[in-house]
Amino acid sequence: MSRLDQPVRAHLLVRGLVQGVFFRANMRRVAKENGVTGWVRNLPDGETVEAVLEGPRASVERVICWALHGPELADVREVKVKFEEYRGEFSDFTIRY
Repeated sequence: MSRLDQPVRAHLLVRGLVQGVFFRANMRRVAKENGVTGWVRNLPDGETVEAVLEGPRASVERVICWALHGPELADVREVKVKFEEYRGEFSDFTIRY
């Protein structure tokens, strides 16, 4: 198994104009297109989206790269990524409320 196929888990905090611009729905679409599981949700501060991604490293990294700019209406100012131990606990990618 190559390094890019290794399963990884990433915890993201995306800050900026990321709520009310279809960020979560688009992240779910991009994650599913790349075979990534996990979840995404808005945080109550009104300017942060939190996500947990699991899947092959190359796929997770593609979703992270997408999150650096987000959908067309978003204005991403900061993305914090923390890689964690892979757990394999998700079967789908969902939006949490």
